[in-house]
Amino acid sequence: MKLFAKRPSTAALSLAAALAAGFGVSAALQLRAPDGVQLTATPVVQDALSDPGTPAFGAQRPEVTIVVFTDYQCGVCKATDGALLRLLETDPTVRVVFKDWPIRGPGSEIAARTALAAHRQGRYLEVHKALMSAKGALTAERVEAIARDAGVDLKLARRHARQIDEQIVRHNLQAFGLGLQGTPGYVVGRFLVPGGLDERNLAKVVERARKAGPPAPPAA
Repeated sequence: MKLFAKRPSTAALSLAAALAAGFGVSAALQLRAPDGVQLTATPVVQDALSDPGTPAFGAQRPEVTIVVFTDYQCGVCKATDGALLRLLETDPTVRVVFKDWPIRGPGSEIAARTALAAHRQGRYLEVHKALMSAKGALTAERVEAIARDAGVDLKLARRHARQIDEQIVRHNLQAFGLGLQGTPGYVVGRFLVPGGLDERNLAKVVERARKAGPPAPPAA
């Protein structure tokens, strides 16, 4: 029996994946300068920041919160993940919220669900790093081996399948609610930044967000 062998059956997740695939080549697939779009604290933004069960690390009372939407089979996500992890390790004032958003087929879906299962066992970053470092397509067998090597109890992980599928549906809805058209995509403070951020551009947008403060309340 494979870990999370069945794909999610909810219509919402299937629709979100189909829509994301339909965007094809978009600006979000390129490395970009951190111009960003200013956000207000709408319900969608609040959901993205406070969704229970979503992996989050770093400062408990951060100066800057970074929400990143990623896919484990996204080349730009893999290329820029190291910059985000180094920032998390070196800057005690930031908090990083990881939104697994599997839009690149079954391999992405099983990888995301496995990473979220690992989070429930306190092993998210170990599995996340290994999946981001993996070369080539992700199969169920490869993902299961990565999880096992990271110390994940595979039998226990299967018990959370329904909750994890529901969480991924929420991530999908949040991503589309924010207007993202592909991975990676970031919310950095009050700025929405589609596309990958390398170390230099990530530092720029974090500093800009630090000066600007959190998302402002919507206009009355």
